[in-house]
Amino acid sequence: MSQVPTLNGGGLSSSGLHKDNSGSGGRLAVVFVVLSLVMFTMSARETNGGFFTTVKAVYSTVTTPVRYVGVVVTAPFQGLGNVFANLTASQKSLSELKAENEKLKARNAELEEAEKTSERLEDLLSLQSTYKLKSKAARIISGSTDSWSDTVTIDKGSSSGLAVGMPVTDSRGAIGQIVSCGATSSTVRLVTDENSSVSAMVQSSRAQGILAGSADGTLHLKLISTDSTVKVGDTVVTSGLGGVFPKGLPLGTVMSVNKSAGALYYEIAVKPFSTTENFEEVLVITSLTEDQRATSDDIAAADAQESTAVKGGSDSSTSDSSSSGSSESDASSKDSSSTKSDAGEKSSDD
Repeated sequence: MSQVPTLNGGGLSSSGLHKDNSGSGGRLAVVFVVLSLVMFTMSARETNGGFFTTVKAVYSTVTTPVRYVGVVVTAPFQGLGNVFANLTASQKSLSELKAENEKLKARNAELEEAEKTSERLEDLLSLQSTYKLKSKAARIISGSTDSWSDTVTIDKGSSSGLAVGMPVTDSRGAIGQIVSCGATSSTVRLVTDENSSVSAMVQSSRAQGILAGSADGTLHLKLISTDSTVKVGDTVVTSGLGGVFPKGLPLGTVMSVNKSAGALYYEIAVKPFSTTENFEEVLVITSLTEDQRATSDDIAAADAQESTAVKGGSDSSTSDSSSSGSSESDASSKDSSSTKSDAGEKSSDD
């Protein structure tokens, strides 16, 4: 006999109810699957602007704020997760990261040094091109070995065609002159050395004199007559007299100009453009062109300047006898200094 569901307090028995519910749930799941497939197929075939496209746009608009809030809320927890991951990283991993960081730092320093070297070489090439210098490049390998001289040693010598007397410049201007030359190295006496003297002139007024070094590294521009115009900030350049340094190479700037009563010449202090801390790569000037030498007009101007200064001293002595003795003595002293400076320059030039 078939079992018929019985009423139990106005309802079906428990066994009948369970069977009906399970059957209804399965059918409902099948219906949803079929509907999903149908909607997916229609959405894929639908062109822009259809019903399903509109529904998706509305859904995206409505849920965007919710998704944004979710990202904001979960971000701190992700950061904490990274922190905990770093704290729990193995010692081997940390050591590898540290070693990689050190390599990157060393590489960065290497690239920065290469960039600075490139800039200095470009400046040297620019100076060489501007003044049309016939020269050879060299590198400074050491400085003075004693406190009595101001010299540097370069890594080129006679085997590279260098010789005693050749002038040397860095990217900022003239720095000195070769005083001894070996096969593979040479010693350069810097313009700041107290035994150095270079024919120089004030660039603006063309007043000519001798730039001499000193024990404290200060440069002094001598034999500039008080009739000349010189002011602080003026640029001092090589004059080309003597035929050693090319005409017009920068040497320094005027720091101070003093005029003593009755003196024929100014007392001028000059700050060099270059210092030993800046020296690395240099150019050794091997020969001069005619354009780089002092012209006959330059020589005549220098002679006229000297004659004017001496004549001024002579006129002063005629007007005042007591002042005369002082002026003549001063002139004699200065002329003696001039002779010594010229002799020193000639010796250095040779």
